[in-house]
Amino acid sequence: MRRPATHLSGAPALIVLAKEPVPGRVKTRLVPPLTYAAAAELAAAALSDTILVVDRVPARERVLAFDGDVAGWLPSGWRRVAQPGGALDARLAAAFDAVGTGPALLVGMDTPQLSPTDLVGFDPSRYDACFGPAADGGYWTIGFADARNAAAAIRGVPMSSPHTGAVQLRRLQEQGMRVQILDTLVDVDTIDTAAAVAELAPHTAFAAALAVVARAA
Repeated sequence: MRRPATHLSGAPALIVLAKEPVPGRVKTRLVPPLTYAAAAELAAAALSDTILVVDRVPARERVLAFDGDVAGWLPSGWRRVAQPGGALDARLAAAFDAVGTGPALLVGMDTPQLSPTDLVGFDPSRYDACFGPAADGGYWTIGFADARNAAAAIRGVPMSSPHTGAVQLRRLQEQGMRVQILDTLVDVDTIDTAAAVAELAPHTAFAAALAVVARAA
């Protein structure tokens, strides 16, 4: 049985930025060797794992910033906000705008190996922001001691490039923020990174789903 989510006024808001796992819209870099349907199955499993972990971490509130039909994805006690149109930097900024003031931390759906420990490291009493690098040059999480500072720090950063993480970190530092660097995680982008993540977290829904689709492939 899933432990009920805990809401604490002093804890950060936790945001999951996600897209409905529809074939052809998610994890398309896994095709080939997978089919679009199989890639969507992996995306669904990754999102399920991510939500489960976030639901176990104390938070002021939990927000699912979702693109698509949220039916079946919004856990009890969470709030859904729709992602606006536009580039990823605008969607990230809008997700932080939705939580108002106070500390907030955002993750995507590409790191199903995520653990509660990865999410409780941010110390907004000592740092203005936190930054979790991804092995591919991007980042798996970003957080702010005050969510109102997110828009100026994120908008205009070029996304989905090998240099996104470096540019984003430099932007935070140029704005005079004290930045807490979190552990580096592997994003699921290719079949090789999918296999690596499944090996790191063999008991996840993602690992089970990869075993099934890999046999089919």
